[in-house]
Amino acid sequence: MFEKSEAELTKMGAQITTKEIKQQPDLWAEAWSNYRTMKPEIDTYLNRVRNENQGVVRVIFTGAGTSAYVGDTITPYLNRTGDRDHFQFQAIPTTSLVSAPYDYFEPETPTVLVSFARSGNSPESVKTVELAEQLVKTLYQITITCAPEGHLAQRAEGEKNNLVLLQPAGANDQGFAMTGSFSCMALTALLVFDTRSSEDDKKRFVDTIIAMGREVVAREGELQSYVNEDFDRITYLGSGSLGGLTREAQLKILELTAGKIATVFDTSMGFRHGPKSFVDDHSLVFDFLSNNAYTRDYDIDVLEEIHGDHIAKRVVGIGTDHGRQFSGENFFFAKGTPDLPEGYQALPDVMAAQTIALLSSIKVGNTPDTPSPTGTVNRVVKGVILHDYQPNSQA
Repeated sequence: MFEKSEAELTKMGAQITTKEIKQQPDLWAEAWSNYRTMKPEIDTYLNRVRNENQGVVRVIFTGAGTSAYVGDTITPYLNRTGDRDHFQFQAIPTTSLVSAPYDYFEPETPTVLVSFARSGNSPESVKTVELAEQLVKTLYQITITCAPEGHLAQRAEGEKNNLVLLQPAGANDQGFAMTGSFSCMALTALLVFDTRSSEDDKKRFVDTIIAMGREVVAREGELQSYVNEDFDRITYLGSGSLGGLTREAQLKILELTAGKIATVFDTSMGFRHGPKSFVDDHSLVFDFLSNNAYTRDYDIDVLEEIHGDHIAKRVVGIGTDHGRQFSGENFFFAKGTPDLPEGYQALPDVMAAQTIALLSSIKVGNTPDTPSPTGTVNRVVKGVILHDYQPNSQA
């Protein structure tokens, strides 16, 4: 797909999605540059939040669908590497915050609401901000969005307590599925809140993921070999931040094949507790391997178990070749690739998953740029009825 001409891809209904997956390494370089430009403003903002509040401030990462999975992916990592003396990190979808705000918002707890949004026009995203402003007495906001013209970005204009971090223009995906928007928003949030890593470390991480992303493009043929198998089910597994990533990986398959390929996601350890029943001889199983030796053992243990059971069509580890290795098949990045913290490792890993989803979409006869033939699922969700919330209305 990455070598086809624009005309060929357009005929296949795949030009937009293919381009948007392929261009991510370039977008990551731009996101790094944007972060460096904004860093003085970011530091001033976060220092003000620290100075204006005693004790720990709650940070809620929120979004809907793929935007929610940004929070799922980065939160485990930031709970180890963020400024835990001042911030507590949580990932809560806008869909949960809107439907049951009394379960999640804490009126007396100072809160930073970090909104992830490709367009900034999803009704749940807008309603979440309104509810947070209504219910939380001391509220700060960081809006990480790909669309300066979107409702969230426009709403934040001129607000002292709302820091807007715009993503590269190319990250405002025009295809149905979010790809570069997901990875750029995740990278930006990591760069902002990862206080354990120095700026030199972060630059090294970004340089590494750029090289790994380009390697995914160059090795499309290996990913195609998995898709060439006779399969109708895919499982994604992982641990920590890479466990959070599994939900986004499986969603890409679900979206781009319009449900023609069944998917499931889980943590490496959690999979044995029932969900393993999903695997049959028409299944592909992928596990995003941690670079932490302790956690990696659990990732590989479940791969060895499934491989030994002979119940799947193909079982594959995705990651680097450092430390213990799965005895079966692996999609390892090039020898000499430095180990990455899992928050950053998630970005080239998700490029591999996006590419598998793209190739699977073509295999089942779908058009990746417009994969929902009935139009019942939309690029920006439609048909949401929003209701007024009265704090005394809960049971």
